[in-house]
Amino acid sequence: MGRASKREDIAQAAFRQFHARGFNATGINDITQAAGVPKGSFYNHFSSKEESAVEALNRYAATLRFDMLAASDRPPLERLRAHFEFLSKDTVENGFVRGCLVGNFGAEVADHNEEIRAAVNRGFGRWGEGIQHVLVEAQEAGDLDGELDAEATALFILSAWEGTLIAARAGKSAAPVDAFFRTVFDVVLG
Repeated sequence: MGRASKREDIAQAAFRQFHARGFNATGINDITQAAGVPKGSFYNHFSSKEESAVEALNRYAATLRFDMLAASDRPPLERLRAHFEFLSKDTVENGFVRGCLVGNFGAEVADHNEEIRAAVNRGFGRWGEGIQHVLVEAQEAGDLDGELDAEATALFILSAWEGTLIAARAGKSAAPVDAFFRTVFDVVLG
């Protein structure tokens, strides 16, 4: 029987290291040490640190619970709020560290690496489309002003969320999170 591939261990370790430390502060040695494999094993599974970062973004997207946006078990705006409540709980419970890996990479690496910039852009695009779909559903249900530009509002909500995470991390405070919920759900979508 052949030995098990270490790709999963390496990919998971890269995801954790990038999320905790950022792209530039994470080296291949950090990843392989966290995975408990020799450095050469990294290159058996990934051609570059950038490739492992794109994989980390894909893994991160799987944790964002986009399924909450698409579920039809409750009204659209309740699903949208539940999605952001889920994300805010993670932020608060983790002591306002790490933030959003997509936003972190967007701020740290997007100007310097086309592969990661494109992956970040795809991630934000997918997320924004999910939010936009919920807003359109809410409009069709009569729960949201039909004149509201759903695409622009989705972009605004996503951008506001990313700014919220930065402010919450900088201040080690839930105040920006509270402001996000009040402004987005009580004012913009109220």
